[in-house]
Amino acid sequence: MFDRAKGIVRKVTLEVIYEVVEERSKEIYEKLEKLERKQEEDFRYLNARIDKVHERIDQLRREVREEINQLREDIRKTNERIDLMNQRFDTVIQMLSEVLRRS
Repeated sequence: MFDRAKGIVRKVTLEVIYEVVEERSKEIYEKLEKLERKQEEDFRYLNARIDKVHERIDQLRREVREEINQLREDIRKTNERIDLMNQRFDTVIQMLSEVLRRS
């Protein structure tokens, strides 16, 4: 009878251990699932932020390109003005040369 009682106690003890292990395993799995969901949310948030940064970089690149193009246009116009002034200087110099030769 003692052996039978010992067997019953051992069986009950094992069942209690299995229940505790199962409950603890469930808690651990739930925590892991929570962590995975949080990680996915964090990745989505970070990806959205990265996309916004890329958009801002693209916008800044466009703005810089526009500024560069505007500067090129300004330089072109300035060069045209310089060419025109050089032509006028040449004309004035020629006129002065002619006046000096005549006198």
